[in-house]
Amino acid sequence: LHDTKLHDTKMASDSPARPSGKRQDTLDWAECFMAMAFLAAKRSKDPSTQVGACIVNEDNRIVGIGYNGFPKGCSDDEFPWSKTSDNPLETKYLYVCHAEVNAILNKNSTDVRNCTMYVALFPCNECAKIIIQSAIREVVYMSDKHAHKEHTIAAKRMFDAAGVRYTQYKPPHKQIVIDF
Repeated sequence: LHDTKLHDTKMASDSPARPSGKRQDTLDWAECFMAMAFLAAKRSKDPSTQVGACIVNEDNRIVGIGYNGFPKGCSDDEFPWSKTSDNPLETKYLYVCHAEVNAILNKNSTDVRNCTMYVALFPCNECAKIIIQSAIREVVYMSDKHAHKEHTIAAKRMFDAAGVRYTQYKPPHKQIVIDF
């Protein structure tokens, strides 16, 4: 269990003694950025799949965050969230923007060249194309649950050809707790 406090209301005068050294229980950069991707995923309205992505530059600055959802202006209440239907127009797949694409589109810098993307789920082939075209140099992912599917195999093939590194993230802790 790892405990992260975002806000501590205690005053310095409340402490009987000054700490003798710096905190040792901080998050490392990779843990922090993957946690940000998972936190962004909490914004997704998708009832079955919540994915978040966090793009970081070479200075460990976040330059983009995204999560999966419908495009701006497309109501979460009017478009389908279903995974199956006889009519493909009644499933979510033709409408949802993936977290990776949203993170790139939401970037707060000129470009994402040479950045690293942290993402909860290995990118599909369509996201891989956009990641490559955006010149992102590395993808760090948590889950590869679709490794056997064609879209993931194609994504890895393109990443390999384009020189985009991809690494499965192995968290040092089972969970991160945020106390408010």
